Amino acid sequence: MKATKAGAPRDAAPGRNGHALIKIGDFAKLAGTNLRTLRYYEEIGLLHPALRSAGGFRYYRAEDLERLAMVASLQHLGLELARIGELMDTRADGRPRVEFQARVRRALQEQAALIDSRMRELDVRRKGLDQALAKLAECADCSHRPAGLNNYCNPCQIDRQALPADLSALF
Repeated sequence: MKATKAGAPRDAAPGRNGHALIKIGDFAKLAGTNLRTLRYYEEIGLLHPALRSAGGFRYYRAEDLERLAMVASLQHLGLELARIGELMDTRADGRPRVEFQARVRRALQEQAALIDSRMRELDVRRKGLDQALAKLAECADCSHRPAGLNNYCNPCQIDRQALPADLSALF
């Protein structure tokens, strides 16, 4: 995307309040996605262009990149697009300010809870890997070797203890 002296893309359109808008192709590049995804997100209500030109071109605000990043983040946490849409449906649409802020607060709190849950899952996974690595270090001097189709290392031939699941899966 080539910038003008004012810093806006050359094919940007003036938006409301004088803010430059970004044409869909440039927006897709900035977001690291493709046109098909942007059109699909519009179709299901996750992302809306700020403007459509007379020729049908979609233009987005720079702030829409943050919305798109949130969608990607929530997908990474395992949410389906329908649930992401529900969670992100916080726009004011004429509701009293207090109600709007309460919806935004709930959306942010739910995202924080999702991240906390994922962190707990990752912590458990990490501990399992640490146990497997520690046990593997104990295997360094073992003369026993597992057979190709059968894991004769589980239980361990030295201490008769079950191998950590992550190690057993690879032996």
